[in-house]
Amino acid sequence: MSEAGLVVMKRFEERTVVVTGGSTGLGLGTAERFVAEGATVYLVGRRQAELDVAVARLGPSAVAVRADVTVNDDLDRLYATLAERDGQVDVVVANAGAPSFGTIDSYTGEELDASYALNLRGVAFTVQKALPLMPEGGSIVLVSSIEGERGSPGLGAYAAMKAAQQSMARTWANELRERRIRVNAISPGVVYTPAFEDAGVSREQAESVIPLIPAGRLGLESEIAASIAFLASEDASFVNGANLVVDGGQTEIV
Repeated sequence: MSEAGLVVMKRFEERTVVVTGGSTGLGLGTAERFVAEGATVYLVGRRQAELDVAVARLGPSAVAVRADVTVNDDLDRLYATLAERDGQVDVVVANAGAPSFGTIDSYTGEELDASYALNLRGVAFTVQKALPLMPEGGSIVLVSSIEGERGSPGLGAYAAMKAAQQSMARTWANELRERRIRVNAISPGVVYTPAFEDAGVSREQAESVIPLIPAGRLGLESEIAASIAFLASEDASFVNGANLVVDGGQTEIV
């Protein structure tokens, strides 16, 4: 099979992959990549209609599970379903998340709690509850952001959560070393996805950062998906506790 003129390897045949936030955007692009490489992929999202569209697009190798990662009962149901159908999970991509906007003088407790619940607590329990089903040699990828290493005004709370994800990847890689489960983070740059539209950011507004990107353009969902698949694969067998920045060079000059 080919994608954008490149041969797509079958590195995940007979493997089971969980992708949270998998019904649209980067999550769906990532799920599509894993399906192309032979995996059975569990798409996790909160909106059933979007999940149904995603599964119709990906075909029989995709399984939709409506779940909110901030609700532990939902995560328990996800992994119970997976255990019954497939018995184990080889790869977890903790992608569910969303930006929160506000400056230090405007935060509310409700906004900070909601950002924490989705971007940090939800990630932690997505991983924790997968571990009983993960064999030796499994792989976990946390989808962070370049904002975790920046100080962009208005994104402080979100950036803090994304920086914490990078820290958790390093710590969990150490904690899971005896089981040979690798844990890495990936920090995408600007990729225009439905999350931007949901936040009221137009494509033109997103493209205003292009002069700051040495690659001269925004990223593509397929480029982030390929990087995630690399981190999850045996091609990255000696990559552990890392944060892979995929941003066209933006953070190198800004």
